[in-house]
Amino acid sequence: MRRAYLDCNATTPIRKEARAALLEHLDAVWGNPSSVHSFGHRARMAIESARESVAALLGAEPRDVVLTSGGTEANNLAIYGVARAAAPEARRIVSSAFEHPSVDRVLHDLESRGFEVVRVRPDASGRVDARAMVEAAEPRRTALVTLMLANNETGTVQPVDEVAKALRGTGIPIHCDAAQGAGRIPVDVSRIGADLLSVAAHKMGGPQGIGALVVRQGLRVEPHLRGGGQELNRRPGTESVALAAAFGAAAEAARTGLGSEAARIAALRERLERGVALMGVGARVNGAASPRLPNTTSLYLPGVVAESLVCALDLEGVAVSAGSACSAGTARRSATLLAMGLAEEAAASIRISLGPMTTEEDVEAFLGVLPKVLERTSARTAHGVRSPS
Repeated sequence: MRRAYLDCNATTPIRKEARAALLEHLDAVWGNPSSVHSFGHRARMAIESARESVAALLGAEPRDVVLTSGGTEANNLAIYGVARAAAPEARRIVSSAFEHPSVDRVLHDLESRGFEVVRVRPDASGRVDARAMVEAAEPRRTALVTLMLANNETGTVQPVDEVAKALRGTGIPIHCDAAQGAGRIPVDVSRIGADLLSVAAHKMGGPQGIGALVVRQGLRVEPHLRGGGQELNRRPGTESVALAAAFGAAAEAARTGLGSEAARIAALRERLERGVALMGVGARVNGAASPRLPNTTSLYLPGVVAESLVCALDLEGVAVSAGSACSAGTARRSATLLAMGLAEEAAASIRISLGPMTTEEDVEAFLGVLPKVLERTSARTAHGVRSPS
């Protein structure tokens, strides 16, 4: 059975450039980057080269890029680090109501420690109102504003730049979780206006287990871990040279192919959405009225149970998701869609996310098996599900 992988927002297959860099550095560059001898120097040069590639993708200065174990650690370091460094009277954090769990669960923990968290709900189109975010961020009382660049379930792009522009000069730091956007749409930390920006290598064709946090020069961030002085004293621990090199290679490949790759993937997504619409099953795309990532579709299919549909599609060789991989494995409704006010859709929507390795054949495979899978998993057989030919 040919298998189609359409869950790239959970993780992407590793790019050939990243795999080659990973294997090369595992075999040949194994010194400790903090050692002063030639082996350590070679490892240090590999780390710094990777840092430069990541910085180039994000429009950042290499000196501002802190390597982490992934997007989750980057988000934790940003939020805890700024909260701990904030003035005593700054006990408010402003966020959206549908952030990734690696942000939202940190905010819940800070609430238990006396912080006030204001969560601004998105509208039904999946976009947060920038004015509401700004109005909630009272100067001197607010330690941080954190807003994702693009939602991991719907792909809707958020107005981080508008929020940052409105708050410029207030002294309130802006954190942006850009894990889903980096490598898929242009991301320039200066243009966005974020003081902190988090990314994960495995969302852009790099390896799992490494990410980065961009920290604006001069911003005080208390380390979340204690140990050595690596990563400018912000993230202790011996760096993984091979993972860093692979991350750098993935970032470089994503940067150089960004325009053509995004256009190709967007065309595949349009074919997929059009094909499902032609089936006549009452499907809708959640967040279709908002700007979206070119690779992401949140598809509402009335009358189905999302988890059952995901399992049925997997049996037919097609991998999709019922929402965030970090909250999967349960029968809960999508917190993202609930935050958007889409209660019915929250239990009957699947996420389809494409990537650099996605082909036309993958999309056609999904469209080919969906009608018969819907017949087995829904009560709408009598409605005459049609093939999208």
